[in-house]
Amino acid sequence: MSASERHATERGSAPRGGFRPEIEGLRAVAVLLVAVYHIWFGRVSGGVDVFLFLTGFLITGSLVRSAEREGRLAPFAFWGRLLRRLTPAAGVVLAAVPAMAYLWLPPSRWPGVIAEVYASALYYENWALAAAAVDYLAREEAPSPVQHFWSLSIQGQFYLLWPLLLGAVLLVAGRERMRRASLAAVGAVLALSLAYSVWITAADQPWAYFDTGARLWELALGGVLALVVHRLSPPTAARFLLGWGGLAALVLCGVLFPVSTLFPGYAALWPTLAAAAVVVAGGGGGRFGVHRVLTLRPLMALGGLSYTLYLWHWPVLVVYLELTGRTLASPLGGAAVLALSLGLAWTTARVVEGGAERLGRRVPRPWLPAWSAATAVLLLAPALVIGSQWSDRLVREQRERAERVVEPVDYPGAALVARPELAAVLPDLPVVPDPLDARDDLSGHHLRGCHVPLSATEPVLCRTGPEDAGYTVAMVGASRTAHWYPALEQVALRHGWRLVSFTKSGCQFSAEVPYTQGRVFTECQEWDARAMEELERLRPDAVFTSSTRASAEGEAVPPGFVERWRELDALGIDVIGMRDLPRHSYAGAECVAAGRAGDCTDPIGYSLAERDPAAALAGDGRLPANVSTVDLTGHVCPGDRCDAVIGNVLVYWDHSHMTATYALTLVPAVEEALLEATGRGTATENS
Repeated sequence: MSASERHATERGSAPRGGFRPEIEGLRAVAVLLVAVYHIWFGRVSGGVDVFLFLTGFLITGSLVRSAEREGRLAPFAFWGRLLRRLTPAAGVVLAAVPAMAYLWLPPSRWPGVIAEVYASALYYENWALAAAAVDYLAREEAPSPVQHFWSLSIQGQFYLLWPLLLGAVLLVAGRERMRRASLAAVGAVLALSLAYSVWITAADQPWAYFDTGARLWELALGGVLALVVHRLSPPTAARFLLGWGGLAALVLCGVLFPVSTLFPGYAALWPTLAAAAVVVAGGGGGRFGVHRVLTLRPLMALGGLSYTLYLWHWPVLVVYLELTGRTLASPLGGAAVLALSLGLAWTTARVVEGGAERLGRRVPRPWLPAWSAATAVLLLAPALVIGSQWSDRLVREQRERAERVVEPVDYPGAALVARPELAAVLPDLPVVPDPLDARDDLSGHHLRGCHVPLSATEPVLCRTGPEDAGYTVAMVGASRTAHWYPALEQVALRHGWRLVSFTKSGCQFSAEVPYTQGRVFTECQEWDARAMEELERLRPDAVFTSSTRASAEGEAVPPGFVERWRELDALGIDVIGMRDLPRHSYAGAECVAAGRAGDCTDPIGYSLAERDPAAALAGDGRLPANVSTVDLTGHVCPGDRCDAVIGNVLVYWDHSHMTATYALTLVPAVEEALLEATGRGTATENS
């Protein structure tokens, strides 16, 4: 869905073109589905797939007809027209988003917004989101107000590629055979991209969702139809069925499919073929054909605003959800979001797009490409300049915070739990780490690459302490095991232990078949198997790992954990099972940055059982004898409440991961618990 589609020549059932008003209505239905599903249901509708299909249909048809008519494609003129039509509205929205973020979003989100505004302005937002989608630690972050630019980025890349592809076809096949050769080339792209899409969606769906290669077939499908639609003349009854059947299938797509976790792949054939059916039906189908509805004046008008409505609805929704603290809009709130978005869309289309188009008419034709490029630069420059200046300022402020001297006595963190009397003399100071820097508050374990991402299959072993140490501990597990590393490292250093650490995002140290995003997590399976091989080779004295899994649905000891512990028992390796820490309904850094620290709290029962399930199993004799359970929940959630800040230290940087700074304040508690679990004396005796 782009402004260029509205101005491209639209094919009809006529042999060589003609305006297709029903396509404008189809575009209106698609953008309504996108907005309604986003606003009220928090789901993806499949409407964006329709826009990709229509882009391929309109642009392919326009380029091929131009080649047949003139014997050339004139790519610079083509790109110039696109720049004039795409950048005015996009530039306004991208310039407005930083202002919206500054006024209404917490400061912890500002760096991410700036980065994504850059990515959106330069049409690589889909790749930025693909990278974030496979970053486990980024998955819980709130959505960016320009996240929806991913589909526009894919279209921008398509606009760059398609004239080059069809230009090569024209060069090889010539003007007379252009259509037939284009059909072969576009069909090949369709087949290859669809095959790749099916494979990568099954292998790594979060990445595939934003992958241009996995989406290109949707545009190519529209291109294939553009090249053959003039030959399709179904009878009136068939047009009636195709039109209404396609529209019904499109409307039901978001209801029938979990689009965000299943698409693209073969599942995206549903909305794209539904749109194709409506296009093939065209203006036929008799008195009651679907075109009678799609060409109603309100839908036609909305179709004309589809691009600007798509641009505005998402940032308006993100701000609304932030201000109200909701995850979905209320009926009235959602209506207000939609109404405001429509008002902004109409104003942008009339004033900004209309003004740019009127100015363009005054420019001599030979100067149009250069004028279009200059206009695009001028319109996108404000967003880029604002982002650059703001980013530089945030970097300077971060450097100043890093240089600030912090007195440990003023930041006791977990020590406040053991000595509550300190609260009476604790000064009111800014928290550390600063919420803006909290996501970067990582331990040496992460910084040295010992914690591997979702896509990795090989453990990366990192070692601390003397090689001839009399006691060796291996830390193995997922990210919620890894966040204990700062404290564990200090205990190992104090006692001369050897610490070997290797962890992986989203991958529990378990013998069960792991799943992620609805598929078997094969990368975790391979990593787990290799982790066991490393442990068998290293034969540490003990393995430090998570003993439970906590979630909003409850807390339990997965059977796969116990099976792994039995395997370690057979190898003569002890297990130190650390109880999982509570998950929160809020993101620590964001909540504090928003100035709502007093509201940043959850009851401990939000995600934890009343009693440590691992300790309960041990008490009943159902755990192997090599397992010692440790529960330090009270040092993170004292008094049955889980607060975002304890002792002036930020506890979690997101919903479930401790900051390294807070973990360091837990050293005394971790030391005492480990010495008891390992039977290696007391902290006093061994310090």
